[in-house]
Amino acid sequence: MVSELLTQDALGFSFEEFFLPYDLAVQTFIIKLEGIRRQYRKKGLHSPIESVSGRVKSSRSIIEKVGMDNVTIENLESLYDIAGIRIICKYVDDIALVADMLRNRRDVDVIKEKDYITGAKPSGYRSYHIMSNYLVETIDGVKPVRIEFQIRTNAMHLWATVEHRLKYKYKGEIPSEIRERLVSAAKATASLDKELSAIKNEIEDARCEFDQNRNQNFDLLHWNY
Repeated sequence: MVSELLTQDALGFSFEEFFLPYDLAVQTFIIKLEGIRRQYRKKGLHSPIESVSGRVKSSRSIIEKVGMDNVTIENLESLYDIAGIRIICKYVDDIALVADMLRNRRDVDVIKEKDYITGAKPSGYRSYHIMSNYLVETIDGVKPVRIEFQIRTNAMHLWATVEHRLKYKYKGEIPSEIRERLVSAAKATASLDKELSAIKNEIEDARCEFDQNRNQNFDLLHWNY
């Protein structure tokens, strides 16, 4: 099947042409999200978006899915993860803010969501996924493409990167001892995220209290004059 699909000319199918709207969707959405991040920072506000990256799956990765879960060369557009946008947040509280931001966008039609933060995978994987339709302007007209957004903290991303490399090294069969250590590491990153969010909230509360006291003191001084 793979060798057959790789001879695309014989099928009258071009992956290069197929990928064009997905490439465009990823590039334009990265620019949009980076623009939002810069707006927050220019206003001196905390940005829930720390960094943004994206990718379009390779043709070989897609070919490997053909024949699985009723995927055929004719319905490749039904796949959710051909185009992917990864949004990294500094704090776990920011993930809900980014998710709301995406839900409320007029150019994004959310299809479904998967919460691997409140319900982590058995492996320890934690992230928030949003599958959506996004309209892309092409020379042939408007084309809806599916984009998967992955929203996670730096700690979650570090863990996922390590797990991905181990899967590649062991060809998907990570030894049980290492899997157990990964689960322990995932619990440690969850504790780290929770503690960092708590510290951030305490700092924000202290800053608000300081600002309130400063304003009250200013009002008293103004009254005395």
